[in-house]
Amino acid sequence: MSVSTLAADPSVCAPLPVLGRDVAVPLVTGGEVTYAALDYAASAPALQRVWDDVAAYAPYYGSVHRGAGYLSQLSTDLFENARRTVAAFLDCHEEDEVIFTRSTTDSLNLLAATLPDDCQVFVFETEHHASLLPWRGARVTCLDAPRTPQQAVATLERALADRDPHGPALVCVTGASNVTGELWPVRELAAAAHAHGARIVLDAAQLAPHHPVSVKDLDVDWIAFSGHKLYAPFGSGVLAGRADWLRAAEPYLAGGGASRKVTRRTDGGVDVEWHESAARHEAGSPNVIGAYSIASACKALTEAGFDALVAREQYLIEKVREGLAGVPEVKVLSLFGDDSPRVGVISFVVEGWNSSHFAAALSAEYGIGVRDGLFCAHPLVRTLLGADPQTQGECGAPEAAPGEKSLNAIRVSFGAGTPDEHVERFLGAVKELVRDGAKWNYRTEDGRCVPAV
Repeated sequence: MSVSTLAADPSVCAPLPVLGRDVAVPLVTGGEVTYAALDYAASAPALQRVWDDVAAYAPYYGSVHRGAGYLSQLSTDLFENARRTVAAFLDCHEEDEVIFTRSTTDSLNLLAATLPDDCQVFVFETEHHASLLPWRGARVTCLDAPRTPQQAVATLERALADRDPHGPALVCVTGASNVTGELWPVRELAAAAHAHGARIVLDAAQLAPHHPVSVKDLDVDWIAFSGHKLYAPFGSGVLAGRADWLRAAEPYLAGGGASRKVTRRTDGGVDVEWHESAARHEAGSPNVIGAYSIASACKALTEAGFDALVAREQYLIEKVREGLAGVPEVKVLSLFGDDSPRVGVISFVVEGWNSSHFAAALSAEYGIGVRDGLFCAHPLVRTLLGADPQTQGECGAPEAAPGEKSLNAIRVSFGAGTPDEHVERFLGAVKELVRDGAKWNYRTEDGRCVPAV
């Protein structure tokens, strides 16, 4: 069964068409301007291709795995075909499982719930909270932020070699930082983990939208990512990889779909036989729209060609970095150094500016959307800022005086749908704000910085 959708145009080069590219927003100084979405690291806009595919399927929506009717059968086929599409996109092993979740956070919490008894987890302090915090039931070793990729590998090797007892272990590492955009040495870290009898899960939330990701080539045991960062913002995510721990553990959620057989006991209780497949951890009615949208995004990115997408993004990265380097008051944050390979995620601070006020001015006066704060990676950002670990960095923090360290940072991020004009407007706005100051005063309201009108 299939749904007729618009075919991907193989001639399309970056920027790929995305929703919202023509949305006009008001400026506090008067008039309107086309919105410049430069917060892809938080949530990327939906690809037009994804939206068209979902719209074409929507009239045929039906229950999954639960109906004999035509629409239910069609939806079930679409859902399972989406699983196969994701497996191909990630270059999984034939025996690997692909489980649909709500997000990267949900995926890693699912994996955390399947860890064997007495499993030790190794995670760098540089991780996003999605991969730093889920391991509450395990023995966690938090590793200090490395300053080079080589130091990251050496640090992990020492920690794994020193672990006692030498039982099950899991390493969790990001593929690309959501703060600096820097690429991590995943293949080398995977080799170190396996050499010491540990497994490794890759947080690919920031990597998968920008680079091809292969389970086989990177030799990782699991990969987790989110649809809303992969141009498919419909509340979906993926955990893909080895099946043994997943099949041995109790279901992440108990309910219909996860159970194969339920019988009533004479004592009034129930006995349950759980599924052995991915359905074991997909209880409840699945998010077929979310799964289908992820599959559509995977196809669109593959057909557009990652070589071309990576090349254009690298051009934008260099353009932004060169532009910011021309503003002496701007300091770009980096863990591994300026020459480290990276994706389109760049964080910085501006001398004399509260970062939240600066981001608010970019929005209100120029129609540019960026992120400010600690980016759900508090230990890493505080390390990069050289701040007191207990310092809070939210909107409304004290104004940074010239020469003082900012309490939070500004992040600009972009990807396959970003036009040159948005980058050029951003760089021009940064220079104007630093040179002339904000045209408006800003205040804190409900934890946000807004124009003080």
